[in-house]
Amino acid sequence: MGNMSVVTVFTLSGFGDITDYRVLVFSVTLLCYFVIVLVNVTVIMTIVFNRIFHVPMYIFLCNLCINGLFGTAGFYPKFLMDLLSHLQVISYAACLFQAFVIYSSFCIDICLLAVMAYDRFVAICRPLQYHSVMTKQWVAQLVSFSWIAPFGLIASAIIFTFHLRLCGSHIQKLYCANWLVAKLSCDATSWVTSSTPTNVVAYVTIFFYILLAIFIFCSYMQLIRSCFKSLENRGKFMSTCLPHLFALFNISIAGLFDVMHMRYGSNDLPQSLQNFLAVEILIGPPLFNPLIYGLTLTQIRNKILCRCLKRK
Repeated sequence: MGNMSVVTVFTLSGFGDITDYRVLVFSVTLLCYFVIVLVNVTVIMTIVFNRIFHVPMYIFLCNLCINGLFGTAGFYPKFLMDLLSHLQVISYAACLFQAFVIYSSFCIDICLLAVMAYDRFVAICRPLQYHSVMTKQWVAQLVSFSWIAPFGLIASAIIFTFHLRLCGSHIQKLYCANWLVAKLSCDATSWVTSSTPTNVVAYVTIFFYILLAIFIFCSYMQLIRSCFKSLENRGKFMSTCLPHLFALFNISIAGLFDVMHMRYGSNDLPQSLQNFLAVEILIGPPLFNPLIYGLTLTQIRNKILCRCLKRK
């Protein structure tokens, strides 16, 4: 069935009182975006231009930072333009594209963190097999999986959402989410409880990431068990796994806020709190991931400091 909706433009009605402080919010947002771009590009360039970092752990970290730039590019430019505009609107196609970029980026983050957990498991629990397991071909396949699987899942959800017949055009958020677009369906009540393709894809995606979460949990149980047996393994865990755990905690909290808000959030909540729940996913992971790794991984930190001192 083709898209029978007459809706061509959505209104982003989550701005509320933000427009009363548009200059302040614009300045803070622009600064935040600049810092996100700066710290991610710094880590990416440090890894790309230093051959000592051309190893699996840093290759995965580089992809994590590239994904941070990819995801935030789907939100910050549009949000900054909306702050300067009196009307916060977005076309149907642009709305679905924005949802695709933001949520595929979030899913890519989880996949990359799962791959990084696997890398640390092999490095610490199977050190003698590490180089035979983590070959260039296998690393390339893991990186490809981390990007292609989320793209496929989110693209499927977007395509099925596009074919829904819509009876509303107001999205109570600062940016687009395909779940919120689907809730504007003329059959929204039955859609939520039915087995329509959109809902099926949503549950398949949730199940896929639950499996990844279980995999990460099991990997770290093995890592922690291994650390009790060896002082050397304990040192490796503290130096390379703690940043990963911080990143996992960061994205888990951000994702939980966003999912709970979209599926169970109440319009009775203050708009400022709803906005915080919505943007935490776009501030926390892309900002703190490179900072966490850049500050805690000694080799990365030393290279960045050396380059900064040379410029001075």
